[in-house]
Amino acid sequence: MGNFDRRNSMKMKRRKSQVKKKARVARKAAAGGAKAKAAEQPVKKPVAKKAAKASAPPPTEEPGQA
Repeated sequence: MGNFDRRNSMKMKRRKSQVKKKARVARKAAAGGAKAKAAEQPVKKPVAKKAAKASAPPPTEEPGQA
């Protein structure tokens, strides 16, 4: 609504500014949230993932099939 609306009544000015404010807050929250998550989580090395896949537990037999 904010950018392409040409109505200039006081009511519409208030509504347009509210839309712009919410968009600004949402952009700021999205940018801040991504940076905070990246800073909190340490980067894992791919070598650790390969080791986890190789050390799978051996298959167990069911008690009824013996």
